[in-house]
Amino acid sequence: MFGFFIKVLPKKWLSHFVGILVHMPLPQFLSQFSMKVFAGHFNINMEEAEKPFSQYKSIGDLFVRHLKPGLRPILDGVVHPADSHITFRGEIKENQVVYAKNMSFQLNDFLKQKELDSKLVGGSYITYYLCPTDYHRVHSPVEGHIEEVKIIPGKLWPVNSWSTNNINGLFAVNERAVFKIKTMDEQVIYFVMVGATNVGQIDFSFDKELRVDHFAKDVQEKQYSPSIKIAKGQDLGAFRMGSTVIMVYPKGFTGKIADASNPVSVRMGESLDLSKLH
Repeated sequence: MFGFFIKVLPKKWLSHFVGILVHMPLPQFLSQFSMKVFAGHFNINMEEAEKPFSQYKSIGDLFVRHLKPGLRPILDGVVHPADSHITFRGEIKENQVVYAKNMSFQLNDFLKQKELDSKLVGGSYITYYLCPTDYHRVHSPVEGHIEEVKIIPGKLWPVNSWSTNNINGLFAVNERAVFKIKTMDEQVIYFVMVGATNVGQIDFSFDKELRVDHFAKDVQEKQYSPSIKIAKGQDLGAFRMGSTVIMVYPKGFTGKIADASNPVSVRMGESLDLSKLH
């Protein structure tokens, strides 16, 4: 029944209107009440929030809140980009990413590359799922430069367990923003923000002109010359409602990550510890 319902649901229009609704200005008493109900329902830790309830204008404003300074120290090496659960992860085998039983996608399709960079073969991918409880800003796992962003139109399937087990190529089918980042040692990694049902908008902290249009037909591509310098742990953007980040690393960048799908809880800024991902 759920499968039929989600297939016929007008997901783009729903996501568009949810985005409008959660940012709609309301009388202060109603706005404060709705935010407190929302935060209570999703068990959001307001003690970590940069501001008190009274200084947020709407549920949407609360959702993309910043944290108090220093709460997420940036540790050594490659770090996790988000407060989240790591779900699927593993080795990139040829051009194939397998993310669930009998479910996969072509990596060059996912990144919208004509040909797969040979350095990615034998590399690794890590999928970070952000639920409504989580802090929803995402950060760079490395120091480097953003050279290019591609905003790729697509579907807005939910990224829950039903979808990952029933929608083949899910992450390469959904709307997404692909950041090409060159690290300080000249290696190229890809940081991908994947949209989903009820993700009203994706914000980009480094470029306020970039916008995601749910109804776009063509890929929006932007080259940066000069490239945009980013620090490790720097805020790159936010999801206005929950979704997924997928990191794609070249061979040898992180060490070998075993294929696995058991959830592992992580926080932004923690070091990528391969021993915890088995």
